[in-house]
Amino acid sequence: MKRKTLVVLAVAMIAAAQQWQPALPGYSYEFPRDYFNHPEYQTEWWYYTGNLRAADGHRFGFELTFFRQAVHLPPAAAAAEDVVWRPDELYLAHLALSDIDGGNFYHVERLNRAGPGLAGISLEQRRYWNGNWQVQWNSLASGDQKLQAVCDRFKLVLNLKPEKPPVIHGRNGISRKGAAPGEASHYISFTRIAAEGHLDRNGKSAAVTGLAWMDHEFFTESAAGKVAGWDWFAIQLDNREELMLYRLRNDTGAETPYSSGTYVDAQGKARFLEAGQFSLTPGETWHSPRSGARYPVAWTISVPSLGLQLSERTALKDQELFTERSISPTYWEGAVTYQGQIHDQKVNGVGYLEMTGYRNAIRVSGHTPR
Repeated sequence: MKRKTLVVLAVAMIAAAQQWQPALPGYSYEFPRDYFNHPEYQTEWWYYTGNLRAADGHRFGFELTFFRQAVHLPPAAAAAEDVVWRPDELYLAHLALSDIDGGNFYHVERLNRAGPGLAGISLEQRRYWNGNWQVQWNSLASGDQKLQAVCDRFKLVLNLKPEKPPVIHGRNGISRKGAAPGEASHYISFTRIAAEGHLDRNGKSAAVTGLAWMDHEFFTESAAGKVAGWDWFAIQLDNREELMLYRLRNDTGAETPYSSGTYVDAQGKARFLEAGQFSLTPGETWHSPRSGARYPVAWTISVPSLGLQLSERTALKDQELFTERSISPTYWEGAVTYQGQIHDQKVNGVGYLEMTGYRNAIRVSGHTPR
């Protein structure tokens, strides 16, 4: 939802959604095609998050996300001869580093048109990119990828190797977000990716290893969408099982019946979870001094059919992507840990938590800012 989760550009408010394909039941997934671009849908994103450790045990979290947003153009602009710079598709990217043990969080974003190769998604080139942030697929068969992101504070380079096949969330090819046709997304994840590479910062380079997660969603926003925010959990347990869970909220803050999730067993087999099959209970909150939002940074998670009870915590409460003068919404997305039990066995885990709509309602029928 991941997601997941987030970003719907402000320009989408003028979009004529009927010119794009809605996410409808019966979609036939095809790989590697569906890892890449779907221009027939209005909104699309690729989310990479993960927990890393340096050789000395120092913990980091990272987020690198790519967004593609199709924009409705007036006839004159749509017919413009200068198609290279025509803003019919905009590309936004977010990059964040959580220095968990150092107690610091840094994030940056960039916005581009495709132009002469400034940003894009390409099956032929086997990559997603925005400037010098990119993910290059080394092998479409195995899913091996190389992630690279460079900014003024750090450089992150990771080799990514999926340990399980992709998971398709939802039922009948869609992940529903509401009752109306099109209030849904096509949603794919790699839930367990081995990551190794290096992080360069403060004039030093550190080898890092860990676990990553990748979400990919594509959809066209529905005018009927009433989701005002969501809470999304990526959970990677040390028994090699994973869960994706999200809680959709309406204007009153109440959970909608279209919250859902996916459980992935150790062999990679996925099982859909309806809203009534799990509970997400917020606990301790953190008050942002910048946005004024209060985020529940501690949660209790229960899935009775799995015998699962987990406590979620974070060692770094300030992982808010605050964007006061940006086209992006303000949201919280950060590295977290899990502790509890599943199948009557004790487990620990790592993952990511995303929370949106705590500062202002976010209108989107897909999922996360994501």
